[in-house]
Amino acid sequence: MKIAIAGTGYVGLSNGLLLAQHNEVVALDIIPEKVAMLQKKISPIEDKEIEEYLKKDDINFKATLDKQEAYENADFIIIATPTDYDPDTNYFNTKTIEYVVQDVLDINPKATMVIKSTVPVGYTKSLREKFNTDNIIFSPEFLREGKALYDNLYPSRIIEGVGLDPRIGTHYNNPSFGYGGYCLPKDTKQLRANYENVPCNLISAIVEANSTRKDFIADSVLSFNSKLNIKNSTLNTVGIYRLTMKSGSDNFRSSAIQGIMKRIKAKGVEVVIYEPVMKEETFFNSKVIKDLDEFKKVSDVIVANRLSEDILDVKEKVYTRDIFNSDS
Repeated sequence: MKIAIAGTGYVGLSNGLLLAQHNEVVALDIIPEKVAMLQKKISPIEDKEIEEYLKKDDINFKATLDKQEAYENADFIIIATPTDYDPDTNYFNTKTIEYVVQDVLDINPKATMVIKSTVPVGYTKSLREKFNTDNIIFSPEFLREGKALYDNLYPSRIIEGVGLDPRIGTHYNNPSFGYGGYCLPKDTKQLRANYENVPCNLISAIVEANSTRKDFIADSVLSFNSKLNIKNSTLNTVGIYRLTMKSGSDNFRSSAIQGIMKRIKAKGVEVVIYEPVMKEETFFNSKVIKDLDEFKKVSDVIVANRLSEDILDVKEKVYTRDIFNSDS
């Protein structure tokens, strides 16, 4: 198998030499001095294992300035070019990646391109759309400078996809309305109090971020009705579907949805609640409706932390951040 490497920094060289043990690897760079050093089996960067592996006779590795030589007939192209942060645009400078992608599509469009460079969230998807190709994937890299090849040779763990870890899965990354519950809100506030005399912004930022999240959700709910394709866009009643924190739970102590309710009510909008496990007729002066059909009928917008089959028939007026329909 032939593999081309675009960029010969720590990431490019460590991956290239690792793969060169069992594959043909051609490393491409635009700096003649670096290529000349590699051709002489001298490492252009300080890394003990890279220096040792370059001198081995049983690896199939070469460096070139010729992109045609590198990309032609390659099965995979590993893109490891620099993407420095541009303070003027507040964005990673990804031009080098796009230059590589264009060159590969011109020379060898069937090759699979694997981005190892640091890129913004959603960048790979936008790149596929821009170049009209599905042959681009992203493989994040976590290596130590000076120990890059060592970390590749002896990884502490190999992750085939975060969602495959049953402790995490897709449910762990399922968005919500902020954090709530009995423990985390009070724990973070107590930590902030404990270290109020220690210069540190982290804990305060976590607490404030949770409040900001709830402000954002409440504002989004209040504007959601105007986005619905209905004649009367006046928002009179917001229905809260379940107070519980998670699906399959009956615990709603300090649940995040309560913070959303308070913010919506502060804007003068009526809030009603559907919570079948409650015996009370009201909850913080909001009416608790036990009949689901009645609840659906009176609610202009239904706010649901997790989307349930019970409300799929009125999905068009449901506001949720649920992506994976699961908490476990």
